[in-house]
Amino acid sequence: MFNVRLALSSVLLLLASGFVSAADPPLQSSLVFYKPRPNAPDLVLNDLDGRQVNLARLKGKVVVVNFWATWCPPCRREFPSMERLRDNMSGKPLVILAVNEGETADTVEQFVSTLDMQPAFPILLDLNGGAMASWPVRGLPTTYVIDKKGRMAYQAIGGREFDHPEIVKAITRLLSEK
Repeated sequence: MFNVRLALSSVLLLLASGFVSAADPPLQSSLVFYKPRPNAPDLVLNDLDGRQVNLARLKGKVVVVNFWATWCPPCRREFPSMERLRDNMSGKPLVILAVNEGETADTVEQFVSTLDMQPAFPILLDLNGGAMASWPVRGLPTTYVIDKKGRMAYQAIGGREFDHPEIVKAITRLLSEK
C-alpha cells in the first residue's frame, strides 16, 4: 500500500510541475519565413498619444508588427526583448509597432507603467479589432516582420525573445536588402 501511495504521490507531483511549467513556457527564438512574400495588409491606427501611424508610410524600413494584449502572459513577457531589439538596432531603419487588441488607452497605459523599462516604440490601439481582423492573426501574441517593400517576410505565433541571435540575424538580413 505504501508503494502505491508513493507512486501516486510521485505522479501527482510530476503532473503538477508540468502544469506550472506549461503555464509559463519559454519565449521562442524562431520565425516562419514567407515564400513568396505577400503584401502586408493595411494598418492605420493611433498610438497612445493620439498620433496616427500608417504602415504604408514606413516603406523603406523593416517593421516588426506585434499583436498583443495586456491579459496575455507571453505578450507581456515579450516587451523587454522588443525594447532591447530596438536599442540594439538603434540607427538602423527598423520600426517596432505593438498593436494592442481591444483594450482602452487607460488599460494599456496602466500596464506600461508597471514595466521596468518604458517602451520607446509606438503602442497602437486597435480598439474594435478591425486591424487584427484584416491580418492573418490566429492568436496572441502574433508577430509579423515586414520587409522594406511592405511585404510580410516572417511570422511568429506565440511569445518570442526578439533579441535572440536567430531573430536578430533574420532582421539583419532584411535590413541588408535593397
